[in-house]
Amino acid sequence: MTATRTDVLALGNAIVDVFASAEEDFLVKHELTKGAMMLIDEPRAEMLYGVMGPGKIVSGGSAANTIAGLASFGGNGAFIGKVKQDELGKLYRHDLTSLGVAFETAAASEGPATARSFIIVTPDGERTMNTYLGACQGLTVDDVDPKAVQNADIVYLEGYLWDPPAAKDAFRKASELAHAAGGRVAITLSDSFCVDRYRDEFLALIRNRTVDIVFANEHELKSLYQTADFDTALSWLRSENIVAAVTRSEKGALAVTPDGVVAEPVFPVERVVDATGAGDLFAAGFLFGLTSGREVRDSLRLGALAAAEVISHVGARPEVNLKVLAGNNGLL
Repeated sequence: MTATRTDVLALGNAIVDVFASAEEDFLVKHELTKGAMMLIDEPRAEMLYGVMGPGKIVSGGSAANTIAGLASFGGNGAFIGKVKQDELGKLYRHDLTSLGVAFETAAASEGPATARSFIIVTPDGERTMNTYLGACQGLTVDDVDPKAVQNADIVYLEGYLWDPPAAKDAFRKASELAHAAGGRVAITLSDSFCVDRYRDEFLALIRNRTVDIVFANEHELKSLYQTADFDTALSWLRSENIVAAVTRSEKGALAVTPDGVVAEPVFPVERVVDATGAGDLFAAGFLFGLTSGREVRDSLRLGALAAAEVISHVGARPEVNLKVLAGNNGLL
């Protein structure tokens, strides 16, 4: 990887989103559950790809979406994730690097194909997702470039990738290298079901300071502390004496620091079209604020702005330049 100083280096799942339109009978013919997300194997993934109509292919994955948003703000981002040396893997790499994101993780020459999520959109706008995790779960310690980690101000870890044991080792190595170089480590808890599976491990990451910054939504935070009451969960989080950003959908977001709690409302949006990627893009704005030396409140505002942009259209990547958008709204 490049020796250029990086604002944020993310480790996460490299998943290609393949969007295609289809009539209702396509779902029936291929036994797809409308509106649901199903995990599928490689043969079924290849079959669906072959029978789908013309598709729009966009690189996705939670942490990669965040880095794409950071780049749109003008930040210097890098990504570590695993693809295979196949057609979609090449497309994925091009899609990220064309944004100015450094992505130099070696592609797998054998084994499972590049991960992809086939998203079938029916005329009513409903999305039916079929996800093959494939190569992205093959990330190992060997994929963690020490120089890349040492050159990053913040290393950002995707909770979804905590499932494969080898990826956990990669996360721990990245954290050790980052801290040894004076950097900070952030984690997004990703999903409340993910927290349910790894609650004790996530809490250990916080309490032993493997991570310095936590991103979570309200549901994930409640799951982490096993309570239905948000204020109780927030109190527990404050007791960790750590920096955290918590999103609460229409209730806005708040930041927790050792100095206290700062809250900000959502950024106005005319219509919510697709909430996919809202948390990822919020993290992009917040991380850009932190790495560019802005106050916590301003970082929250940048996160809210980015989240508002991405929920105003289909897809989990910004469609306008976030740096320009922030400037037009007096945030930069």
